[in-house]
Amino acid sequence: MPQMRATFAILLLLGAAACGDEIGDECSLSTDCSSQGDRICDISSPNGYCTIIGCDFDTCPEESVCVRFFSVSSSNRLCDPREEDIGDKNDCTADEFCTLSGTCVPRTAEVRYCMKTCGGNGDCRDNYECRDESLMQEHGGEPVPPPGEAVSQDPQAFCASAPLE
Repeated sequence: MPQMRATFAILLLLGAAACGDEIGDECSLSTDCSSQGDRICDISSPNGYCTIIGCDFDTCPEESVCVRFFSVSSSNRLCDPREEDIGDKNDCTADEFCTLSGTCVPRTAEVRYCMKTCGGNGDCRDNYECRDESLMQEHGGEPVPPPGEAVSQDPQAFCASAPLE
């Protein structure tokens, strides 16, 4: 009987360790986010941010969304992010994305992260804000649409570090 209790306690501890923190939680090491290696700690965010890099529109855990950011500024070419085809309203080349702010950005500058979804600032931790579509356009970042689809008319808001004032 004592041996069965010890085995149960070990299994319980292993199960708790495998859960990891949620997307958007504080961290200082990737092991703070997951002992399985499926989540990393983005230490470029204030107090760290548990996330998954390289996600797609349907690969993030529940209560998170895949968001793309661009590591370089946009070009001076304008585009219409609501247009699927490259026509009169889209001056981006085949090597560029049309961002929500309506400018062309090189595809190679794209980095995707799973970000915690939110309905308002109260859903985000301290020093983070809930970025809706207007804040996405102002501070960068936008949802990743499914292949072959334009960016949604109602993109999912996400928690991101609030800009310094």
